[in-house]
Amino acid sequence: MDLSEAEAEQTRLAARVEETDRLGAVRRIAGADVAYEKDGDRFFAAVVVLDAESLEVVEIARHEGVGPFPYVPGLLSFRELPALLPCFARLSEPVDLVVCDGNGRLHPRGFGIACHLGVALDLPAIGCAKNLLLGEVGALAEDRGAQAPIVLEGNERGRALRTREGVKPVYVSVGHRVSLPTACAWVLRLAASYRLPETTRAADHEVNEWRRRQLESA
Repeated sequence: MDLSEAEAEQTRLAARVEETDRLGAVRRIAGADVAYEKDGDRFFAAVVVLDAESLEVVEIARHEGVGPFPYVPGLLSFRELPALLPCFARLSEPVDLVVCDGNGRLHPRGFGIACHLGVALDLPAIGCAKNLLLGEVGALAEDRGAQAPIVLEGNERGRALRTREGVKPVYVSVGHRVSLPTACAWVLRLAASYRLPETTRAADHEVNEWRRRQLESA
């Protein structure tokens, strides 16, 4: 589809996002990431599943191919879902929660990658971005656990969350089937020792190591 069709699809699917909690027991939590060949079209995608209690990696699924959609700000999910969905299909059993390295409702059309992935899989999903790309953030205290609303067009679309005292916050938003307070609670729990949640750290490490190995062996 062209860019206008993709934007229209986001607007249509945004109506399907659930912003209230519909989670069962959370035992398996997934992080997902995609890396790309420098100056090339190959992608390397990985989904890393963590045990919800120990935060240890219990399963990894990978997929490699050629990117079918260009990078366009605001349309990241159309580039990355074709890489990630085959990874989820290869898992031995479903996951109970997905934490995305990107936005959910904090998006120009209210449908970032966390929403798209959550709706496509019909799974609870959370957006947890490293950087603030849009919206205005209120005053944020320096202590761990401090939160401040991120306001876009007069509505709260996410929250800045301080996961480590005095360290730059992460930016949390609803993906699907998870309320914003619950999303913040899970991100804080998953970021027990570092700024980023362990799901993001594990997926980022896996996908970059796999890309390096694949390109070196080519």
